[in-house]
Amino acid sequence: MTAIARLMTRIRLRCLAYAAVLFKRTPEAIGVYRQLITLAPHDAVARAALGNLYAESDDLTAAVREFEQLVEIDPLAADAWFNLGFLHDKREELGAAERCFRKAVELKPSLDRAWYGLGLVLIRDGRLDAAIDAFNRNIKLQPFSPYGYYQLGMTYHHLGRSSDAWKVYERLAEFEPKFSATLKRDLQRTAPRAVARQRDEGSVSKEVTTVEAV
Repeated sequence: MTAIARLMTRIRLRCLAYAAVLFKRTPEAIGVYRQLITLAPHDAVARAALGNLYAESDDLTAAVREFEQLVEIDPLAADAWFNLGFLHDKREELGAAERCFRKAVELKPSLDRAWYGLGLVLIRDGRLDAAIDAFNRNIKLQPFSPYGYYQLGMTYHHLGRSSDAWKVYERLAEFEPKFSATLKRDLQRTAPRAVARQRDEGSVSKEVTTVEAV
């Protein structure tokens, strides 16, 4: 196949893939993107799209494979590292998720969602003090996004730092009534599990209340 013929084929396949995605024909889109990648293995855009389609189809193994290959192709792609971290997190692979989120923020410190993802992973791994830093980075980059504030407030709460938790609530109440009401309710109703667990077992609880982003 000549270079021009290869280019025209790639353009045709990309158009077919876009149309399949637009009309929500996911299996067809996956098939077309696979053809495109066979033709152009280093097409980072196509590989990322294929990985996202696999993730949307709950084929996490295939999605991880595509994003692992993507970061091999472009190891400086912070968004790809974030996506890979997100997938590892969904598969309960906390060590791999943390490594990917940390790589993402190393490459792109302004990637607020990677700081948020890192904070959630650290909570689930029982490292609440480290999660505080990650959520503080998140809200500094996204000062009007309520999710980081909620997680920061609850993490302070579970560390027994009630004063800091209520300061976070007061800041959140200034711009987000719905989430501040949820945070207030959970601060009042939820026992500080990390403190209680430290007394009982000498360790930090990995069970922390979370609110998922929508």
